[in-house]
Amino acid sequence: MPQYTIRNVPEALDRELRERARRNGVSLNDAAIEAIKRGLGVVDTDETYDDLDDLVGTWRRDEAFDRAIAEQDTVDTDAWQ
Repeated sequence: MPQYTIRNVPEALDRELRERARRNGVSLNDAAIEAIKRGLGVVDTDETYDDLDDLVGTWRRDEAFDRAIAEQDTVDTDAWQ
């Protein structure tokens, strides 16, 4: 199999790959290959994903989102009769 050396990896990417590898219990190499495959849309024919594992641990706090949700979480007492 071919091998690659990737240089000048941004720190944020390095952190995310290492965190993903830790979270999934795989090597950094396997996490990087999986990220590249998904980014390019390359899917192994025998792999089927029916879960949300990719999303676990990715939530980022967003004040604008929280405000928008809070606005929707109010009851208009005049309209509610």
